[in-house]
Amino acid sequence: MLTSLALIFLVGLSMAAICQKIKLPRIIGMLVTGIVLGPYVLDLLDPSILSISSELRQMALIIILLKAGLSLDLADLKKVGRPAVMMSFVPASFEILAFFLFAPYLLGVTRMEAAVMGSVLAAVSPAVVVPRMVQLMDTKYGTSKSIPQLVMAGASCDDIFVIVLFSTFVSMAQGGSAHLMDFLSIPISIVLGIILGAIVGFLLSLFFETAYAHKHCVRNSMKVIIVLGISFLLMAIETWTKGIVSISGLLAIVNMACVVKIKSIASVSNRLSEKFGKLWIAAEVILFVLVGAAVDIRYTMEAGVVAIGMILIALVFRSIGVFICLLKTQLNGKERLFCIIAYLPKATVQAAIGSVPLAMGLPCGKIVLSVAVLAILITAPLGALGMDFTYQRLLLKEEKF
Repeated sequence: MLTSLALIFLVGLSMAAICQKIKLPRIIGMLVTGIVLGPYVLDLLDPSILSISSELRQMALIIILLKAGLSLDLADLKKVGRPAVMMSFVPASFEILAFFLFAPYLLGVTRMEAAVMGSVLAAVSPAVVVPRMVQLMDTKYGTSKSIPQLVMAGASCDDIFVIVLFSTFVSMAQGGSAHLMDFLSIPISIVLGIILGAIVGFLLSLFFETAYAHKHCVRNSMKVIIVLGISFLLMAIETWTKGIVSISGLLAIVNMACVVKIKSIASVSNRLSEKFGKLWIAAEVILFVLVGAAVDIRYTMEAGVVAIGMILIALVFRSIGVFICLLKTQLNGKERLFCIIAYLPKATVQAAIGSVPLAMGLPCGKIVLSVAVLAILITAPLGALGMDFTYQRLLLKEEKF
């Protein structure tokens, strides 16, 4: 196992650095590392690592969602208003609709399996988008119309919406049929997740403040461990209450992080965000390398051309969804085009949940994972390079006074 971990970290980081050097997203290098080291090519990874990969992927997802919650400024969300709210669910809904309509004919899956596939593929990647939006805010590109804030806020909420839908569709696929209560559980899950996260976040910030007032200063590293432990408990609560009431543990985690950010002084929340950013460096390598290792490259190549066609059709639907969200806004044509490009990349969520249907034994598991990996390999560089090469041409730079 130690040899496998050494290979994952050293080869994964080396390949990520090479990709970064040639202006490609780091995750491409990590995915390729996993594919090459995995059981379908060189078979150099210990089976014990692969057997716990689903738990490791879930931990990585929790870390990136905590980072997103601590980075998300709700004031920015209020400032951009309606478009940000619409961007959090309309483009993803359009993309899921594309899979629901076309995947049964192109990929030979059932409607229910197409919905599962769409919910895996529909999320935009915070790992690719958020750092670039932060850079735009620092350099003042598009900030006069709050474009980076709009994209970052919408993308952060988009992930939650998609993950909740994914959980619902997977449950329905296992049961073999769709019921009205399955869809009613979506808003219930969202509302209860928000309430639970808000309560826990408030109590957590109260604990930190009380400890500080009594001169028992809790170190930021200790806070990170406490927040992580509570996040794992929130995910466990979702499991414990399953069958009784639907609660989104992931949404509770994000909302807890948002409340901690609101209730804490800026220096504390920024420091926590930095700490989770550092944790994400290690979690990201494990996540993407293990996802690559789960991919049967022969099966992916067979899915090839048709799967790529399906991904491109879905991106067209997604772009239409983004365009609709931006109607009746102050954004001009160039700025709207940038928002469409910024909403293309997929990586983090697809890596975290792409192999879940396969692990659960769903018949569509292999094809879902193959399409998810192809989507990452196509859209991550497309969106990343698109943003990097167009932001100076498409966005106005706000003058500093």
